[in-house]
Amino acid sequence: MSINQETTTVQNKEEGLVQVSKFTRDNQKSLIFIATAIVAMILIYVLYQKLYLAPRESKATDQMHVAQDFWARKEWDKAIKGDAGYPGFEKIINGYSNTKAANLAAYYLGVAYLNKGEYRKAIDNLNNYRGDDFMVAAEAFGNTGDAYVELKDYSNAATYFKKAVDKASNSFLSPFYLKKLGLVYEAQNDNKSALDAYKSIKNDYGTSTEAQSIDEYIARLEAKL
Repeated sequence: MSINQETTTVQNKEEGLVQVSKFTRDNQKSLIFIATAIVAMILIYVLYQKLYLAPRESKATDQMHVAQDFWARKEWDKAIKGDAGYPGFEKIINGYSNTKAANLAAYYLGVAYLNKGEYRKAIDNLNNYRGDDFMVAAEAFGNTGDAYVELKDYSNAATYFKKAVDKASNSFLSPFYLKKLGLVYEAQNDNKSALDAYKSIKNDYGTSTEAQSIDEYIARLEAKL
């Protein structure tokens, strides 16, 4: 590089620095405002988490255990509505929205409504569950599929059973929902898809409980095709 080129490069860099400096001076108030706003938003978020959400989370969890006991005993009405001054899952959801406890309550409430035969309410609440636990999430999908089966909406049932299979991705729940998926396909007279589901149990989950009798299902459908 020649001396003139080096000089030009240095001058360009200096001019760039001058422009940056000028921009900073001209916009100093705006930059300070933006920085202050960012710091304020971070502070508000931290305070929201610690002073508002955390106490609500703790209180919701403490109050929910009675509803969980009713749910475990299959006392569905008490689990839903509460009893003896303790809230049911409905009140937990309404009173403690945006908490993990309320999110989990949506799953419990959906299963309770499913067992009561209120299938639309079951679907609505199960679809509101947004948990990270893949097992609970898989069961939420599977229970939603069960609700659609009861409504004879086999297309949606198949969709949710497939979601349950994929979400579970294990040798316990996946073959369980694959079998349900196969039965739904049969209800739709889609024997080829049903056969594929049954063969997946045999080939991918050969040690599962469902695999022990799946040859009968496969043979029956192969005879039809």
